[in-house]
Amino acid sequence: MKYKLYSSDGCHLCEQALALCLPHFDSSALEIVDIVEDEKLVVLYGIHIPVLERTTDNEKLYWPFNEEQIRKLNS
Repeated sequence: MKYKLYSSDGCHLCEQALALCLPHFDSSALEIVDIVEDEKLVVLYGIHIPVLERTTDNEKLYWPFNEEQIRKLNS
């Protein structure tokens, strides 16, 4: 499975989310997407980041999420 973590540079909540995600995904499974690079992503996620998305079905976790929710998303 592939996952995207929508975030922004300098976002402390995004750093916390990444730290929660790293034990659950290998580096090839998790893509970090800086929403600032895409105006549509800013509109979609600007007030919600960090957002973790499973790309196979677009299931999303909006912050705040925890390790249990990440495990369920990853199963």
